Amino acid sequence: MNSNPPRPDRIMQVATGGWAAGILGAAASHSLFTHLEAGADTADQLAAQAGISGRGAQILLDGLVGLGLVELRDGNYRNTAEAATFLVEGQPACLSGFTKLKLAEIGQWVTLPDVVRTGAPMTDATVEVANPFWEELVPALAAQSVPVAMIAADTLRLAEAGEISILDVGGGSGIYSSIWLGLNPAARSTQLDWGPVNAIARRLVAERGAADRFTCIDGDFHTTDFGTAAYDIGVYSHIAHQEGPEDNVAIFAKFRGALKPGGTLVINDYIVDDDRSGPPFPLIFASAMLLKTKQGRTWRRADYHAWLAKAGFEDVSFQPTPSPTTLVFAR
Repeated sequence: MNSNPPRPDRIMQVATGGWAAGILGAAASHSLFTHLEAGADTADQLAAQAGISGRGAQILLDGLVGLGLVELRDGNYRNTAEAATFLVEGQPACLSGFTKLKLAEIGQWVTLPDVVRTGAPMTDATVEVANPFWEELVPALAAQSVPVAMIAADTLRLAEAGEISILDVGGGSGIYSSIWLGLNPAARSTQLDWGPVNAIARRLVAERGAADRFTCIDGDFHTTDFGTAAYDIGVYSHIAHQEGPEDNVAIFAKFRGALKPGGTLVINDYIVDDDRSGPPFPLIFASAMLLKTKQGRTWRRADYHAWLAKAGFEDVSFQPTPSPTTLVFAR
């Protein structure tokens, strides 16, 4: 007889995953992690600081303890090291905005059974260029790139690179430019993105003191020219997963033409193993692309190798990161 028969616990946890997203998003919406970090360590204190009900504060705390994001010791609550690093407002890598964004999207997932059947989104998920939603989305997505941008900078030894030029395509918040220009005072960066997004990036980069070395090209990167032999480094972060194979090859080819001889293209994305056995997060994330895009998914290492070779890159390497993403360096 099997001494360890199957249990339903993991299935129950997965089936109720929306509850976890709800608890986390609600806690972030009321800045509970920030209040905990500031010293509020009981349900009553948190309720007073956050302006929420005592019942709500206690139940959120119970949920956060259950999720392993808050610890309870001798009747007092405190953030785990993970929560203190990634969920306290004002930290460079704070993901609170991202958790609130994901909470707002939960309702979209009820359409996934039909999307799986048809293979296409039920509605057009394209966000209009002038949509005020960018003001919420762009800063919320920035934090997840902070640790990876630092790792890439270290790998490329950007702080010692001197007068280099950077092209960030689809750069959103300008987070790569902000970090890299901060590390290298002789570097200059150009971001190609839609006008309203670039306006947000200019503000955020200015807040980091690098506005004088940051310029923008307003446009759609599918149709806008990247220039010729003008840049030392190109950046393509969290974009490939929303594009199909043909578009990715075309964009990589434009990067190849825009880079100087010996230049490097840096790609950051959720990448799956060639046999599709892992890693877990990229495998799961592909469903979000099925839900929201016509051709997107998380692509294999072999896909990147083939596309980059077709675009003219000869040297391709992959670097895992502590986040769910993988860095690709192509030369």
